[in-house]
Amino acid sequence: MSNYIEAGSIIAIATSMSLWQTVFGLDSLAVGLLSALSANAFGSAIGAAIGGPLSDRYGRKFIYTYDLILYMIGTVFAIFAVNFTMLLIGFVLTGIAVGAGVTAAWTYIAEEAPDGRRAGHVGVAQLAWSIGPMIGFLLAAILEPMGLLGSRIIFAHLFVIAFVTWWVRRGLSESQRWKQKNANPNKIGTYRGIAQLFTSKKNVLALLFLLGVYGLWGTVAGQAGIFQPRIYEATGLTDARSQYLLQVLVWGLTSAATFWGFMRYGDKVPRKWLYCFGAGLGIVAWAVLIYGPAGWFSLLFFAVGWGISSGLGAQAFYGLWTAELFATRYRASAQGVLFMLARIMVGVLSLWFPLMLEQVGIHGVGVLILGLLIAALLIGTIWAPKTQGKTLEEIEIERYGRLLDAGAPQASGTSAAGASRPMAEG
Repeated sequence: MSNYIEAGSIIAIATSMSLWQTVFGLDSLAVGLLSALSANAFGSAIGAAIGGPLSDRYGRKFIYTYDLILYMIGTVFAIFAVNFTMLLIGFVLTGIAVGAGVTAAWTYIAEEAPDGRRAGHVGVAQLAWSIGPMIGFLLAAILEPMGLLGSRIIFAHLFVIAFVTWWVRRGLSESQRWKQKNANPNKIGTYRGIAQLFTSKKNVLALLFLLGVYGLWGTVAGQAGIFQPRIYEATGLTDARSQYLLQVLVWGLTSAATFWGFMRYGDKVPRKWLYCFGAGLGIVAWAVLIYGPAGWFSLLFFAVGWGISSGLGAQAFYGLWTAELFATRYRASAQGVLFMLARIMVGVLSLWFPLMLEQVGIHGVGVLILGLLIAALLIGTIWAPKTQGKTLEEIEIERYGRLLDAGAPQASGTSAAGASRPMAEG
């Protein structure tokens, strides 16, 4: 549900931005600032930077007990915004809450997932992420005749879902792997663990790899998420309702590809080639939209290609690989650092993206979009980790030579024999 409301926040902003711009008389720079400080970029980057370390220090449940309270306050500001300042405060608060919640949620899901079905369980987060925009754009299409009131209603539905989610979350248990790590009398402090992220060569290489996969892809996806209506306008599709319905198709196919593709086959087929197929399809889809003949063929080809690609691509693998490549002691902190850096990259481009579309057009921006996607494809395909079918403890031993919190009991589903064998080999 962290993924649902985050993606829902981004789409609520995307579908309402032109309305806020008209009502409040905002220029392109103000629009870029709202986008950059929202859940789509810097706002969530701040939340991730705070939430990741706190999740490692106080537990995953600590974050998902309180983050949605902040989120609900932010949506209230957006629902009742009467000026630019109120709107900006609402976007920043929801962004911070989202950044903290998503890092804890992705970590929690991966740690609690059965070892042989980790991709299938991590994919649930990506599925919720996809359903959020699908419903958001569908609501936008239905409520489009109501203008700004319709946008306020979309934010209100996010408030209701956040409240229900917060209420249900109170009964969730803490991550067993975090509890076992925390019970180790020899555990290191959170800040020392964060320092190890930047002093250990293995950790630095993993950070760079994941930033190349998710950061580069996410820089494109972040603009698509919040500026896609403007991109469609640049390609000739100016009817708002048609833009929203096209996005419903995109995210519906993303949901389908996540469920029938990543969740079903991420634990069965070689992940490198599944990732490569998804990333390659996304490149082709954008190339056709940007440089293909204007009209519905290019638009529908993009919707189908980018939708399927997003279900199989970088974000789902990022959530999976980040959980696998870092030890329990700083797994959430690594999520926070990476999510923060990725959203900073989105934010930097968001500040200038509306102006770039105005000044150089979709063809000029297209060079940057395709370059980022090609780089993400090559990095993920060439350096994809060989973690499939292994427990998190086995991966940790292979990467570090031992369990870093060796005094902690073994996580459920991991036998002492299964853990000691790779340790002896190492």
